Formats: sequence, structure tokens, C-alpha cells
Amino acid sequence: MPLRTVAVVGLGTMGTGIAEVLARAGHEVIGIDVADAAARQAVAALAASTARAVRRERITEQERREVLARFRVFADLSAAADADLVIEVVPEDYATKHEVFTALDAVVRPDTILATGTNALSVTRLAADSAHPERVLGLHFFNPAPAMKLVEVVSSVLTSPAAVASVTALARELGKEPVSVGDRPGFVADGLLFGYLNQAAAMYESKYATREDIDAAMRLGCGLPMGPLALLDLIGVDTARTVLEAMYAASRDRLHAPAPILGQLSEAGLTGRKAGRGFYTYQEPGSDVVVADAQTPRPPDAAEPGAGRPVNAVGVAGSGTMASGIAEVFAASGYRVVLAARSLAKAERAVARISGSLARSVSKGRLSEEAREAALARITATDSLDAFADVDLAVEAVAEDLAVKQRLFQVLDKVCKPGAVLATTTSSLPVISCARATSRPGDVIGMHFFNPAPAMKLVEVVRTVLTSDATHASVRAVCAAIRKHPVDCGDRAGFIVNALLFPYLNNAVKMVQEHYATPDDIDAAMKWGGGYPMGPFELLDVVGLDVSLAIEKVLHREFRDPGLAPAPLLEHLVAAGCLGRKTGRGFREYARA
Repeated sequence: MPLRTVAVVGLGTMGTGIAEVLARAGHEVIGIDVADAAARQAVAALAASTARAVRRERITEQERREVLARFRVFADLSAAADADLVIEVVPEDYATKHEVFTALDAVVRPDTILATGTNALSVTRLAADSAHPERVLGLHFFNPAPAMKLVEVVSSVLTSPAAVASVTALARELGKEPVSVGDRPGFVADGLLFGYLNQAAAMYESKYATREDIDAAMRLGCGLPMGPLALLDLIGVDTARTVLEAMYAASRDRLHAPAPILGQLSEAGLTGRKAGRGFYTYQEPGSDVVVADAQTPRPPDAAEPGAGRPVNAVGVAGSGTMASGIAEVFAASGYRVVLAARSLAKAERAVARISGSLARSVSKGRLSEEAREAALARITATDSLDAFADVDLAVEAVAEDLAVKQRLFQVLDKVCKPGAVLATTTSSLPVISCARATSRPGDVIGMHFFNPAPAMKLVEVVRTVLTSDATHASVRAVCAAIRKHPVDCGDRAGFIVNALLFPYLNNAVKMVQEHYATPDDIDAAMKWGGGYPMGPFELLDVVGLDVSLAIEKVLHREFRDPGLAPAPLLEHLVAAGCLGRKTGRGFREYARA
């Protein structure tokens, strides 16, 4: 059935955005809100947005007048009598939504589709309490509705396939990416997103890392548009808590149990941007401008001068992609670099890889030919760690095997001069175990670069309980010199990024395992609804399912949380040799070279 006239009940931010999308697409839109101020504000918002569109020459003035004429506002639900579709976007409270649906049953035609915009409450319960449950479904837009492409179309066991088809066709007509899912709290996008946000809040609450470092780590390490704590402030801390409570009630997964800090902030009225304060402090309620508060860290130049040790020469142990990338970063930043591999041939191949990477930078105009030649001249290839005798910083980037790394650190302990910093690039192993293999654990620290090292800005700086202040200060200074963004964290499994990223990936696998959604739908939901550069299954196949499984096992072993246990489907794929792109098959199949 074509849905020409659509009523939107609730003209808050989301309702107003949905109304704008519909009116600009040519639909007659009936806006309904009991608050006269909300109705006036919705009309003003549409007038302002269409005026901006005219100034940017996206629409004509005539088209603007036609859009505004298609949007009419009312205070009573009886205005929805002739609507083909009603979209409810009232506050996330079951009693309020139930009242709206009961009133609509008495007003609209029997064939009118009723959609709820909930992202946490039961669509099935609303449908079961309706006079016509077959016409009730969920239609979950994402904020801001005009910009975000994803729309989740949520069916209950009572929903008519014809209603789903009509609403899905409407979403496509609006230029959206519809994903059809079943009814469970959070659906796909929020079901994955809010578990991740909750873990970030718990990480902050435990004082493992600062709010700034947590947010920077996920933006720079994963390419996300916002850090998790800033996103919680945007969504609303109270809203996040409500969604998580609903998710936990359904799943009983401790990862969904709201972190206590969410309740504390909510009860204090510190609900995020809308209140002017949440995890961060804002210029005023509703503002997106963050201002300094008592928790804002001192600027880097406020650190004590001379706290670290000077670093002029760097040794890089290893010959793989990560080792050559790290060596390139240091050489391009002016450091003398000694690259040591198990054989001279491997070390020379690594230098050749660096040469090719620098040549690509020259071809793209990012680097001059003279700078490329100077960087290469700073690199010495060798097959012996004895060449590390005079380096100020030794960085290991060998296989992710604790025994291998410990043997290497024993050698570095004997070879490197007193006071040299010894760094491991491990992403999942305990740094303290490497430190204890030496006679100078205070000089040992973690420097977790991200791949590809020349492009990725993030370095997780991992202190053990034995790392000295001078070692830490030296590494922070080096990160600044090589133009990387350091974030501080303690020595525990996953550090910041992997500890937040891999439970999210694991939960995505569980969704597929439970036949709730397909990998394609989940990837689309996270890209279009969350702004993620890659969907979870794209990312798993790139990282490698075996690597992902190993990290998830480490996290489960460290934190002993049942929710962190690797999904059996992931284990089965790894056992079958389906490891992702590198084997030609993972969650998807790839053309083999």
C-alpha cells in the first residue's frame, strides 16, 4: 500500500527530523504534539533547514514553499484520522506509548500502519495490546534523521508481511537503508552499540583510563566518528541507561547491566549535552562545545621538563609489516634506526618494503624525494641484536608469542645500554611478563602501534606497576616527536581499544549465530546507523578470525566474564580454516589471487 500521508506523533528532535525527511520527499505530513511550544519549534526547525537548503542551492524557493505547505501541526491525535502511516516518537516510556496506541486505535482506519520509534521497549507488547496487532511494527530512525541512512524495520510475531513491505518500500523511497529485524531490545545497531558504550563507561568508572584517552583511542584506533563517552553525552546518559536496562532484562548478560556511573549521573541530572554536563562539561545546556573542568588533563607542555631521557637512536626488532611500519615512522621523523631481523635477507626485505612505502608517499605529494632518501639513509639493516648496543629505545615487533618475546627481552637486557627504554608492541600479552624477563623492569613499557603504523595516529602507552616515571615520560615525548597521539593505560588484557572492540565483534557473531540478523544486515546497520568505517564482519575478515579468537580468549581468561566467552560460531570457523581474507573465506568468500 502506498503511504502518501504520514502522521508523526511527538515533535521532539527525532520526530521533527523524521517529519522533515518525509515532507522533503513529497509526503503529506501531519505533526502531532500536545505541547504547543514543541509544534511551533518543529515548524521553525523545518523552515530553518529548508532555508539553508535554498542558500546552498540544493532546492529552489518554490520547492521550499511546497515542503513547508506539506507539513501541518496539530495538538490532538484525531488529526491522524486520514493517515496511511502513523509514526510514534514520544518519550521512551511504555505507559505513554501504550496510551498513544490505544487512542490511535479509535481514530485511524483499520488499514493504517502504526509504527513505534522505540529502540528499547517491546514492539510485540505494544502490538499485542493493540486492537489490530498485525499492523503494528517498529520503525527506528537514527539521529539526526535527515542525515543518518539507517532505518531498522522491526517485526513482531504478529506483524503482517504486507505492513513490513510497505514500510520498507517507504524507507527506500526516502533514500534510507532499511534493515528488517525481529523484536528484541536494542535491535541490531543499538544492541551492539550500547553494550560497547556500557563497557566504555565501566572502564572510565574504574579509573583505568581518562575520558579523553578512552575517546581518543576509539576515534584514532578504530576510525569512529566519536568516542564512546562523548557519544553517551550526545545520546543522553539517562536514555542509554534505559536502553541497557531493557537489554539486560532480556539477555541477563552482565555486559548489558548498566555501569553504576550511568545511574549516578542520571540521578544527579548530569545527562549529557542536553543538561550541559555528563561525562564532559559543556558551554551551556544543548551546546556541543566542551569546556575545561576539574577532570580536564593538563596540556602536554605542562609536564615537568627533563622528566624523560633523550632518545636519538631507535632499534626495531622484527621484519614483518608492523616492524617495517614502525621503523619507517621513526626514520621519517629524523631518528637513526637499526632494524634487526633473524637474517640479513629478511632485514633487507623489510627495508625494501619501507622504500616502497616512502615512494608511494612521494607519488602522493606527501613527501619529497629528498626526504625519502634521507629517511632511508637513517636505517641500518642487520641480523644481530648486538647492533642495539647504542640505541636509546628498543622496540620489539616480533610474533605475538609470550615465550618468544621473553627470550628477546632477555637478549635486549644484556645488549642495550643502561637507561635504554625497552618497549613491546604487544596487543594482548602482559607487558609485565616481558619486563620480568629483564633485570631492569622499570625500563620496560608497552608501545602498542596500530596497523598500518605510518598512517594510524594512535599509540597505546602501557605502564606496568614497575615502569618508572622517566621511562613513561620518555615514551610520551617520543610519541609527540613522531606525531602520534599517545593514550595512557594500565597493563591489562586488551588495553583500551581491543578491550572495547572485540566484545562488540563477538556480540555481532552471536547475533548471526542466533539467526537474528545476517552479516550483511549487521554490517549495514553499523555503517549506516553508527557511522562505523567498516561493519563488524568486514573487520573480522580483515583482522583474521584466528587473531580475533585469540584476543577474545585472552579477554575472557583475564576478566572471567561469561559474556566475553568467544562465540562458538567463531571457534568453528577458525577450526575449519576459514580465517578471513587471508584464506579466501571467513564470514564471506573472497577471490583468491
